[in-house]
Amino acid sequence: MRAKHFNYFLAACGLLLAIALAIATPAGAQEGMGGETVVIEEGQVVEDDLYVGANQFVLRGRINGDLYVAGGTITIEPSGVVEGDLGAAGQSVTIDGQVNGDARIAGAALRLGNSGQVAEDLIGAGYSLETEAGSVVGGNMTFFGSQAILAGDIAGNLRVGANGVELAGATIGGNVEAMVGETSDRMPFPPFTFVPNMPQVPTVNNGLTVRAGTEIGGDLTYESGSEALIPPGAVAGEVSRQVPAVTVEEEQERETEAAATSRNRWWNNLGNLLALLVVGLLLVWLAPRFVQNGAAALQAKPLPSLGWGIVAMIAFFLALLALFAVVAVLAVMLGVITLGDLVGPTIFGGLLAGGGLIYAFYLAVGYISKILVSFLVGRWILSRLKPEWALKPALPLILGVVIFAVLVAIPYLGTLVTWLAILFGLGAIWLLGLERFWRRPGPGAATFEAHPPAPAD
Repeated sequence: MRAKHFNYFLAACGLLLAIALAIATPAGAQEGMGGETVVIEEGQVVEDDLYVGANQFVLRGRINGDLYVAGGTITIEPSGVVEGDLGAAGQSVTIDGQVNGDARIAGAALRLGNSGQVAEDLIGAGYSLETEAGSVVGGNMTFFGSQAILAGDIAGNLRVGANGVELAGATIGGNVEAMVGETSDRMPFPPFTFVPNMPQVPTVNNGLTVRAGTEIGGDLTYESGSEALIPPGAVAGEVSRQVPAVTVEEEQERETEAAATSRNRWWNNLGNLLALLVVGLLLVWLAPRFVQNGAAALQAKPLPSLGWGIVAMIAFFLALLALFAVVAVLAVMLGVITLGDLVGPTIFGGLLAGGGLIYAFYLAVGYISKILVSFLVGRWILSRLKPEWALKPALPLILGVVIFAVLVAIPYLGTLVTWLAILFGLGAIWLLGLERFWRRPGPGAATFEAHPPAPAD
């Protein structure tokens, strides 16, 4: 296993441990403290090792032994002292006090505050590690995770493996070994963004960043695909960079995957083009007025169509949830009133109705919405180039579908075009349904009847 991959494996283990501890119900150890919130107040002294399981733990007093704590939020405040070792894992671990032994911490957000002190070694694994200016680690520091920003003092060596590492004015007495990731390895957003009670973490650029004011007493060795900018005088020893090794097998595998992806994308685009053409031609043959009136609704109210498309998306999921909820309630009620023979048919009927709803939505999203937009675009272009061709339903559809397929094949832009076509098309279907089924047009009411396109000027 490559070194960088091994680093990320260790970080993943730390993250999984943190997640498990964060979502599990806190339970006290055989000896120690447990509960929703555990606080050791200032002036309170624990004369032995302490084991804690709590959703929130705060240390303001003194532990005259080792401290082992697991939970959600773990904080050692400036007045808190651990005379022995610290073992902590949770959503967030903050050391603002004093640990006179080793510290082993794991979690999503790890922080050594400006008054935090670890007398011996610090070992961490998780998503983010931050050491503030004024913090002190008396021994070596080791961290594996996604990012680290270090501004405190480290008396010994630093070993770190992460996507992004920033030395922001840190003073390191020994050597530094850093293994940093590439830009493509970075997550689009922190994986704990939506986890409740998760503190904010700083943003660290990928690669190795060395800020002015950083002092490294030994050598700096780092592995990276790009060269880092090292301020003059920041490293007392030697600076060496290692380019990540790529084996012949890995390179061949990458080339094979890239070629397969390109072929798959080409075949998928061709398949989508043919499917849209077949379904579209069937629609304009079997239901020409539906296609024309749907395009007319979109042309008459483009912005409302976009808004109603979003509403249609939400309405589908709400309708599906409501259907299954009704089926569940009916099944329970039939069982309670001793009509158990009807429970099976009720559930089966609900599944059939849900399947039909899902299938109809699939057709609307995957085909009909795109066909309406493609037809409108093709008709608009032909009405300006050759108006008589715009009167033939098949020709506008073919032209519009081809244009749509070309745009969808463009990276990034294709995704945007696809979603806009879906939302606009769904909105047009929604407006057409409102007009045809829920509202009876009275005198002066607006209708979405198709009309021949006006000749180009």
